[in-house]
Amino acid sequence: MIAFMESQAYFWFKAFHIVGVVVWFSGLFYLVRLFIYHVEADEQPEPARQILKTQYVYMEKRLYGIITLPGMLVTVAMAIGLLSTVPDYMREGWLNIKMALVFLLIGYHFYCVRLMNQLEAGTCTWKSKQLRALNEAPTLLLITIVLLAVFKNDLPLNTTGAIIVGLIAIFAITIQLYAKKRRKDKEKQLAQTTQE
Repeated sequence: MIAFMESQAYFWFKAFHIVGVVVWFSGLFYLVRLFIYHVEADEQPEPARQILKTQYVYMEKRLYGIITLPGMLVTVAMAIGLLSTVPDYMREGWLNIKMALVFLLIGYHFYCVRLMNQLEAGTCTWKSKQLRALNEAPTLLLITIVLLAVFKNDLPLNTTGAIIVGLIAIFAITIQLYAKKRRKDKEKQLAQTTQE
């Protein structure tokens, strides 16, 4: 029975590693989205501004404590379990690059905690447009990490580089277009208010 469990350990660790990654990334994606809304609450008149900001602080803390942090912990713990079953992977170049990207992602994770604390204290200087750009960073890391996990040492670097550069361009254009749309909507709303 013990030998069977040991032979299955790799698959159990891998399955829960994937679950952890999904949970962690869902938390990271939504957390920064909440930061954007939190910053944009400053555009609202009182008492709506304070009500929204109080609600966003609550939502950010809950999301972080219940989803984002546990997702990261499960991901890292299961990765350690995986490596304990196949220690030879540590000699693979692709895994070392993947681990470097994961450490970068962990740094991003804790930077989000810093921003969350600044938002609560009212000392965050980030604008919504900057936060929208920041929100795309885990997407690029996720794509690169998944490609490394799938292709391993056979990752086509030219194609991967082109995909990443293309995504960065798409994200930048989308953020600019959205900012332009918001500006026009505000001008239209102001014009309507002035006419009434």
